[in-house]
Amino acid sequence: MNKRLMILGIASLVPVAGMCDDAPPPPQDTWTGKGQAGYVSSHGNTDSTAANAALDTAYYDGAWKHALHLGGLYGVSGGITSAERWDVMWQTNYDVTKDLYTFGNAHYTHDMFSGFEYQATASAGLGYKFINTKATQLDAQLGVGFTDLRPEDITKDSAGAVTSRTLEPGKSGLAITAGLNYSQALTDTTTLSDKLAVAYSSFDTLTTNTLALGVKVSTKLALSLGYTVQNNSNPPGTLKKLDTLTTVNLVYAF
Repeated sequence: MNKRLMILGIASLVPVAGMCDDAPPPPQDTWTGKGQAGYVSSHGNTDSTAANAALDTAYYDGAWKHALHLGGLYGVSGGITSAERWDVMWQTNYDVTKDLYTFGNAHYTHDMFSGFEYQATASAGLGYKFINTKATQLDAQLGVGFTDLRPEDITKDSAGAVTSRTLEPGKSGLAITAGLNYSQALTDTTTLSDKLAVAYSSFDTLTTNTLALGVKVSTKLALSLGYTVQNNSNPPGTLKKLDTLTTVNLVYAF
């Protein structure tokens, strides 16, 4: 995915947002959010199954916002486990002004096929809401903190099954984080969203971008088509830098 083209596409929608009403205030003192899950099974020359699930929830208390993300992915192809990943993220924001906020963020990822046993980052910084209307939301944040990861060298046989895992020395140090969150209501029932997260360090840069199109089928249920790109700049051994994931999920809002 060409991120420059993606950002230009987002920017082309921004002028429309100025003509929209301000976004309504979020509900206070209660957890709100959405849970989603998807499952794919195919049979024929090769049998494969894949399942993914995610929970995103937030709690607002005046100027404070607390957000939690939980995600998981598991896949089997030809009787061999081909994907196994889960991640958790917590972020707390405090609104300094209507548009400017401070944040603290902690993110942990465990991926059995990325070349890292785990990747963890904690950071704090500033964020800004460039657009916050009923139809369009766009905010960006920049922070500094600490990252810790554990590389591992993975060996596979000719069929693609993992035969050995060799842990390498852990690495930790200063990290710079950046994030971009965008949401655009295309119609009353259709929403386009994009989330970009970057954690940069001297030994690896993890970039994750998730583009999703959601279509409501009721006040609580929606269907979502998503495309996620994850890139590690310096994976161990001969592992690929880039992973992509396409999902079709049922989403429940609460």
